[in-house]
Amino acid sequence: MTNTKFARTFATILLCSVAALPAQAQTAPADGSGPTEAQDTDDDNSVIMVTANRREENLQDVAGVVQAIDADQLRQDGIRDLRNLQVAVPGLSIANQEGNVEIFIRGVGSANNTELGDPGAAPHLNGVYIPRPRGLGLMFYDLERVEVNKGPQGTLYGRNALVSTLNIITAKPRLGEFGGYAQAEIANRSSYGAEGALNIPLGDTMAVRAAGYYVNRDFGFRNVSTGEQASQLKPAGLEENYAGRLSFLWEPDDRLSISFVGDYGMETGTGYPGANIYTAVIATGLRPDKLDLKDVVYRGMQGDMENELWGIQGRLAYEFDTFTAEFTGSYRSVDFEQANASSEGIDYPGRDLDAQEYDNFSNNFWQAKSKSQVYELRLSANDEQRLRWNLGGFYFKEDQAVGYLALADRGYCCYSGTEFTMPDVNGESFAFFGDGTYDVTDRLRIFGGLRYTEEQKSRYGIGGNWALTLGGEDFSCCFGTRLGTEGFRPNLLGRPNFDVSGITTPQQRAQFLIEGIRTPGLRDTLIDQIGAIANGTNPNGTCIDRPDIDNGFVNCPANANGGFSFVELTIPDQQIGQAAFDFIDWRAGIEFDVSPDTMLYAKVSTGHKSGGFNDSFNGSTIPETFSPEEIIVYEAGSRNSFDAFGRRAIFNLTGFYYDYSDQVFQDLTCINLDNTQAPPVCNGYSLVNRNIGASRIYGAEAELKLKLPANYALDLNAAYLDTEITKGVVADPRAQDNDAGGESPLISLVGNRLPLASKMNLSARLSQWFDIGEGQFDWQALLNYRSSFFLTQFNEDDIVFLDGDRQGALEAGFPDRQSGFVTLNLGAGYTIGNFRLEAWASNFLDEEVSQKALVGSALNIRFLNDARTYGLRGRITF
Repeated sequence: MTNTKFARTFATILLCSVAALPAQAQTAPADGSGPTEAQDTDDDNSVIMVTANRREENLQDVAGVVQAIDADQLRQDGIRDLRNLQVAVPGLSIANQEGNVEIFIRGVGSANNTELGDPGAAPHLNGVYIPRPRGLGLMFYDLERVEVNKGPQGTLYGRNALVSTLNIITAKPRLGEFGGYAQAEIANRSSYGAEGALNIPLGDTMAVRAAGYYVNRDFGFRNVSTGEQASQLKPAGLEENYAGRLSFLWEPDDRLSISFVGDYGMETGTGYPGANIYTAVIATGLRPDKLDLKDVVYRGMQGDMENELWGIQGRLAYEFDTFTAEFTGSYRSVDFEQANASSEGIDYPGRDLDAQEYDNFSNNFWQAKSKSQVYELRLSANDEQRLRWNLGGFYFKEDQAVGYLALADRGYCCYSGTEFTMPDVNGESFAFFGDGTYDVTDRLRIFGGLRYTEEQKSRYGIGGNWALTLGGEDFSCCFGTRLGTEGFRPNLLGRPNFDVSGITTPQQRAQFLIEGIRTPGLRDTLIDQIGAIANGTNPNGTCIDRPDIDNGFVNCPANANGGFSFVELTIPDQQIGQAAFDFIDWRAGIEFDVSPDTMLYAKVSTGHKSGGFNDSFNGSTIPETFSPEEIIVYEAGSRNSFDAFGRRAIFNLTGFYYDYSDQVFQDLTCINLDNTQAPPVCNGYSLVNRNIGASRIYGAEAELKLKLPANYALDLNAAYLDTEITKGVVADPRAQDNDAGGESPLISLVGNRLPLASKMNLSARLSQWFDIGEGQFDWQALLNYRSSFFLTQFNEDDIVFLDGDRQGALEAGFPDRQSGFVTLNLGAGYTIGNFRLEAWASNFLDEEVSQKALVGSALNIRFLNDARTYGLRGRITF
C-alpha cells in the first residue's frame, strides 16, 4: 500500500513537471536575489564547499558521504525545524523526548542524553562541539548551511562522533557590505513567525552581523478530554520561541582573522512528552497506524516547558607561510525545565471519555542545567603543500545539575514516587590528534589520522523512591496521599540538602520529603499528613480522611492522638559515582583520481561514544558505570562528475560495513536484593545500561544531481541499510512481573534489526524556475520514502512470560513496527526585485509517524513527527 502511494505521488510530481516543459530557459538575475540564492545556476553541481576534513574543500573531493544543504534550500523545502532535516537526509532520524534531541544515523545513535550518558551523533555549531543537544532548533536561523558527515568522525571531530557529525554553520559577517533581509510567515494551526538579519561593515576590515528569530507554532496534538478542567488544557507541542545572534569578524590583513559569535535563545511552550498507546492497543487490537495517535486524553496539570540557552564562541586564526594556527573557544549554558503535559493515553474507538478520572495530577518533572567549555588549538598545513596535515589539542569541561521527579497522585493505598536529582555532575575530556593527506603522485593520495582521548566523570546527588505508608484503625493499611495538584512545583535542584547519609530518624525523613516541595499543590495532603512528624509535634503525623483519598476501608485511628497507627517513610538513596575512560581513534585510506572527474577511495575509520553512569541503590547489583562504545567502519566509493544535457552533473556511490562493539543495551537489574532468604530474593528491578551488545551494519548510498533542460533540477539520494544485532541477551521489560518484585524473563536480541533503521530510504527533490513578467517563479517538491523500521530492539518478538505463557506483541499491547511511509514537502516562490513571496507545505500527505518509543510494564509511549504544516512567507532582501 505504501509503495503504491509512493509510486503514485512521485508519478504525479513528474507529470506536473512535464506539463511545464514549454517554459524556455532564462538567464538568471545577476543581482543574486530570489531563487538564485537557493538554486545553483552556475551549471556546476560540484561546487559545494564543506568542512568535513576541518578545511574548506569541494564536496566532490571528500572521501566519504557528506550532505550539505544551504539555508535557502532548507527554507524553500519547508524545513523550518531541525527535526524536519531527516526528510532531506536518508538514514537520518531525529526525535525529541522531553526536550532531549536524539539523533540517529544509519541506525546508530544514543537515547541516553541525560547526565548518565552522551549523544552518539555529535552536534556542532560552526565546528564547535555541543555536548547537550537540547534546544538545537533555536540555532536553526540565519544559516549558511547544514552539513551531515556520515560515518565515524573520531579522528578529526573527536568526542562522541561515534557515527557522524551534524554541523550547523551560521551566516558570517561580510566585509565591506551593508545589507540583510527580513521575513515574516503565517501557517496553519494559528502559527506565525519572523526572521531577519542585518550586516554592517565597520570600515574595510571589520563587520558585524545581527540576526533574530521568532516563531509561535503548534505541533499538531489535540486534547480530546471531556472533563471540565481537563478539557481546557493546552496539548503538548505548542511552542513560542525566540532567539538572537550577534557575530563579529575582523580581518586586518590576509593572514589574521578574529571572529566571535554570541547567541541567546528562549524556548517555551507545553513541552515534548509522548503519549502511551498501550491501553488503546489492548482495548482495540488495532495497530498504531489505525489509531489517531495525536488525539490525547489530557488530565491533571497543564504541560509547561522553558529552555533558556546562551553561548559565545571565538576563533583566532593566523596564516603563516607554510601553516595556519587556529585557536577556538566556546562557552555554552543550557537551563531547561519541563512539567509534562500529563495524559491517560490516546482516544480509541469505544472509549468512554466521560467515565475517565480527570482529577489525577500524577506527573513527571524535569530540570537540567549544563555549563560547558570547549577549547581547541589546531595547526594545519596550507593547502598547496604535498602533505596537508592537522595537529591539535582539545579540551572539554562540563558542569551539569539535573533533577527528575515522577509523582503519583490519588493513590488509594500508600504513596510512591521517584526522584533522581544530581546537583553536581562533572565531565572533563582532553585529546591530542594528528591527521594528514599525502600526494603520492598527482593522482594518488593516502591519508590517515590518530586521536588519543582521556575522559573523567563524576556525579553526586540522590536517587530512589519517595514512599509513605500510613496506617489506619487497627493498624490497617493504608491511607492514600495527594501530591501534585493545582500549583504544585518540586524543589529538585533547589533542595537545601542532598546528603542523606545521616538521615535515619522518621523526623529527618519527613523533613527531607517536605524539602523536596517548592510549592505545595492546592489540594495536596502530604505536608499536612507528615508535617507534624517533621516538626516533632506528633511522631505519628496527622491523620486526614478526605473524600478524594478515601478508599472505603481505612479509617483514622481513635486512639493515636490525631495521627496514624503507624508510619513508614522512604527517601531516596545517595548517588555517588566516578568514572574514567581512555581510547584511541584512527583512520586510514587511499584516494585515486581515475580522471579529473572521477575519484575512487577506500578507508577504515573508528569512533567512540563515551561511557557513563547508572543509577545505583544500596544493596543492589547494578554496575556503577558502563564503558565506551566503539565502531569500526570499512568504506569504499567513488565520486564522479560528468556532462549531462550540456551541464555538469554528479553521481556518487558508497558502500560501507560497520563493526559495532561494546554496544549498550538497557537491561533490568535487581535494585533490592534480600539476602536474608535462601536463595536471595529480589524485591525490585530497574533499567540500567550495560555493554552487552554487538551489531553489524552494511549498506550503500547513492547520490545523483542533474541540471535538466528548461531550468529543471533533480537531486536523488538513496540509502540501503541492513542491520543485525549479533550479540545481546536482556531482560524483557514488556513481560515484567510486579508480583515477582519486577522480575522479567530473558530474551535474546540476536538476529533483530537495530531500531530506527529502514532498509530503504530515498530522498528526491525536483525543482524548476522560469521568468514570469518582471519576476521569476520557482517551485520544488521534496519527497522522502522510508521503508518500515522497528522502534525498539525487541522488533515485535513474541513475549514469553515468567510462567511460560506466550503472547504476540500486538496482543500484549506492544506493536513495534512503523510501517513504511512517504513524506512530501512542497514549495513555490515568486521573486521580483528584492522581494520574494513563498508558499510551502511540510508533510503535505499528513503522515503520522512514530519516531521513537519507550516500552515497559504497561507502557508503550510514542513520540511523533509534526503534523501537516503549510503557510505563506514574505521576504525582502536589502
